[in-house]
Amino acid sequence: MGNSPLKVSPLAPADYPAMPAIEGARLAAVEAGIKYKNREDLAVIVFDNPASVAGVFTRSKCPSAPVDWCRKHLPKGKARAVVVNSGNANAFTGKKGADAVRQTAQAAREAFGCKPSEVFVASTGVIGEPLDASGFAGHLQRADAKASTDGWAAMARAIMTTDTYPKMATRSFEADGVTYRLNGMAKGSGMIQPDMATMLSFLVTDYPVASGLLQKLLAKAVDPSFNSISVDSDTSTSDTVLLFSALNGRKGEHKAKSAGAKAFARALGEVLHELAMLVVRDGEGASKHVEITVGGAKSAASARRIAGNANLPLVKTAIAGEDANWGRIVMAVGKAGEPADRDRLEISFGGLTLARKGLRAPDYDEEKASQVMKRDFIDISVDVGVGHGKATVWTCDLTADYVAINADYRS
Repeated sequence: MGNSPLKVSPLAPADYPAMPAIEGARLAAVEAGIKYKNREDLAVIVFDNPASVAGVFTRSKCPSAPVDWCRKHLPKGKARAVVVNSGNANAFTGKKGADAVRQTAQAAREAFGCKPSEVFVASTGVIGEPLDASGFAGHLQRADAKASTDGWAAMARAIMTTDTYPKMATRSFEADGVTYRLNGMAKGSGMIQPDMATMLSFLVTDYPVASGLLQKLLAKAVDPSFNSISVDSDTSTSDTVLLFSALNGRKGEHKAKSAGAKAFARALGEVLHELAMLVVRDGEGASKHVEITVGGAKSAASARRIAGNANLPLVKTAIAGEDANWGRIVMAVGKAGEPADRDRLEISFGGLTLARKGLRAPDYDEEKASQVMKRDFIDISVDVGVGHGKATVWTCDLTADYVAINADYRS
């Protein structure tokens, strides 16, 4: 698969947003030849002044060297640069991996004139292959020379691996009569069941806010977005979401309870949700975007665990085959091990009730159910009949293309 282009997902967006300039943040992508030939695979965000930073990371017990580095330096709360490469995850690479990250931070210090501790690093791609960062000093100097406020699309493309399209979202919002912006990008297509807190996401705002509040807002916003999606139930070693306030300290910080902070939190929630949906719709081999809402559960957490079980291969392959096999939903609910009342269970696909009170619905219509399954967006609702807990997750179907992509990943 190496360099052969992947077929663009049938669920790809029709167009991409115009990403506005954010003062104080410049972006660029350059070709470093890490794995891919004739494409940019090393990207940077350079901050003209120290930006405040927040981050959430994988809960994998085998985290990558860049995740270790980011975790170590995040408490300082300041960033001058982000360096991201695709084609190599720099995970499970031992001392060499840690050395490559230090080399990257040192190269950024020389290129951008900042402390290594102000450099955040992320890598995505193959696990277990040493990353050669020896040429990064020259690459980053080239990146600095071409970095501009309109480099969003170039960076979003450079960080892609098995993604078939770049993922970007933007919002503007008002605070104290001033219009602020929030831009975000993400990459992810396979090995997707973020657990934070391979998925990478970088967001920048010109809304001035200190790292403590930034961290609090980000940690809350990833839960109903990135932490509520799954392509294949696998958590990457490299999951990283970093949020930066590029103008922090220049216009005075905003407080948590202010109207502005609330407007920013809303914008952050919307951007993360939009990016999360773009990841699901680019799931490896995906042909259907699926929303699963579980209600009537003992608690929201219980509903979430049940909904997550709809990611089972038998459920996803039935959806790929456009088969309204609600029996597989019954199986998934039962397997979850959460409180559920079989004899009060109700299941709907696309607003059409297929089962209720522990039985196939008396008015079940196979023809209507088949029509629902032909859609490229399918919403599934389940009520487990024991309480008021509710949760929604998003996933995609599982096709033969998923197997083909992953059987050939390293070659």
